[in-house]
Amino acid sequence: MSDLTGKKAILEIDGTKYELPIYSGTMGPDVIDVKDILKSGHFTFDPGFMATASCESKITFIDGNKGVLLHRGYPIDQLATKTDYLETCYLLLNGELPNEQQKTEFTDVVRKHTMVHDQMSRFFNGFRRDAHPMAIMVGVVGALSAFYHNNLDMEDVDHREFTALRLIAKIPTIAAWSYKYTIGQPFIYPRNDLDYAENFLHMMFATPADRDYKVNPICAKAMDRIFTLHADHEQNASTSTVRLAGSTGANPYACIAAGIAALWGPAHGGANEAVLKMLDEIGSVDNVASFMEKVKTKEVKLMGFGHRVYKNFDPRAKVMKETCDEVLEALGINDPQLELAMELERIALSDEYFIERNLYPNVDFYSGIILKAIGIPTEMFTVIFALARTVGWISHWLEMQSAPHKIGRPRQLYTGEQQRNIER
Repeated sequence: MSDLTGKKAILEIDGTKYELPIYSGTMGPDVIDVKDILKSGHFTFDPGFMATASCESKITFIDGNKGVLLHRGYPIDQLATKTDYLETCYLLLNGELPNEQQKTEFTDVVRKHTMVHDQMSRFFNGFRRDAHPMAIMVGVVGALSAFYHNNLDMEDVDHREFTALRLIAKIPTIAAWSYKYTIGQPFIYPRNDLDYAENFLHMMFATPADRDYKVNPICAKAMDRIFTLHADHEQNASTSTVRLAGSTGANPYACIAAGIAALWGPAHGGANEAVLKMLDEIGSVDNVASFMEKVKTKEVKLMGFGHRVYKNFDPRAKVMKETCDEVLEALGINDPQLELAMELERIALSDEYFIERNLYPNVDFYSGIILKAIGIPTEMFTVIFALARTVGWISHWLEMQSAPHKIGRPRQLYTGEQQRNIER
């Protein structure tokens, strides 16, 4: 546990006082240990767990009021500009950035496990061709335990770590194949001579007929940054889902599938997709001014601006904006929707109404524009989010498994009928 502050919180109920210890982390607010409230016959009530620390973690720290996001102590903007995604993966898993030898060994292991069991390619045929790629992701990732059940002794540290590497390696293949399946194209197998982001884009867009297909390095760099900026985000809904599922002893593939299912919810992982839908609804640059006036009167919602956690600015957004500008300039795309997005950005950054309310463009706004420019269809946006976030999920799962933990069991405030009898 974290060090005690020496302070106690005193709770008095019906004349009886209860001393509740207060713990202090290395950063962030102190927390009150409320376990002893059970002795009073009471529960705490905190819908959405907005004021509840569900676990102790050393992986990610967020201070939304100051716009701070740290992975193992390193600011996210430094990681996104000075490391690549697999280095960030290594950091999240191991606590330190790799040296050159560690980076080479880690990258080699990931590359060697990008292929999936051949029988899994036939597993895709059980889905309808018009299935949403996220539905396919939930099913296929959950089924990994049926194909790789030989390393699932969760009491074995080596098994746990190998499973984590296997997931990080195979998720891009499964994600790209989920897309290929829905458009009726042949699967493209991974190439170990390409880096992580290049390999994903190659599997997404190459075809057997185009033997000379080359991934645009600007697009690969942008994709790598998108992966890095979405790698982890502390105890959000999907990460908490992975931890809760993992607390039961469920295998890690099932836990990650549960995280993907939680991420699929439009209130969580679908934000960048919602940005593109909003742009479709606006229609053209000529309609932007009237749309923004409707935002001010709360007639419509402005998607991709502001953030529930970050109250001043999203620390990921600056890097994403720079990347967005690089991609649009390099590709020279003349897309009316992208022109529309830039006009929205201009107004939000110059209009006092939006400035006063901290309605700044966030990471979802820029990532949606980048993905569209690269050619990623909107139904794949959340899939890419899941791909990037897998390392965060499995890092939290590993952290939980490496320490004593209890099965998750939230309580409730029951407001239903009292006990009654059936009278017949």
